[in-house]
Amino acid sequence: MSEDMEGSFETEGVHKQFMFLNRKAPYGTIYALEVLEMILISAAFEQNTNVVFMDDGVYQIRKGMDTKPVNMKNFSPTYRILEAEKEDADEDPDAEMKWRLIVEKESMEARGLTPEDFIIEVEVLPAKQVGELMAEMDVILGG
Repeated sequence: MSEDMEGSFETEGVHKQFMFLNRKAPYGTIYALEVLEMILISAAFEQNTNVVFMDDGVYQIRKGMDTKPVNMKNFSPTYRILEAEKEDADEDPDAEMKWRLIVEKESMEARGLTPEDFIIEVEVLPAKQVGELMAEMDVILGG
């Protein structure tokens, strides 16, 4: 491999704005689990991460999920790792990355939910502000 090629994969000091959109119900498809796995992988690269729950995606972080009727493992406790990543980033003055966990207000209210219904602490933003935040992103991934 040439010297030029070796440097092409350098990521130290590179910080991008990532947004992960969670728009699907937690079970019945693989979308929710796939997005969660993308978020966890991205955490290893210390990038600015914005995780947004909207539409039926707000159910992914709802307390008291019972998955026995659908015969699937309940992976919702894994979302607490996201909250821990956010806390670590907030508490480390040397950390250059920022984490935000966001629920779109209209999606939450349309489903009769409140912030107290979620297993993690979230920011609740109206759709307009979520849209403005999207415009600031370098990368948007979702499912």
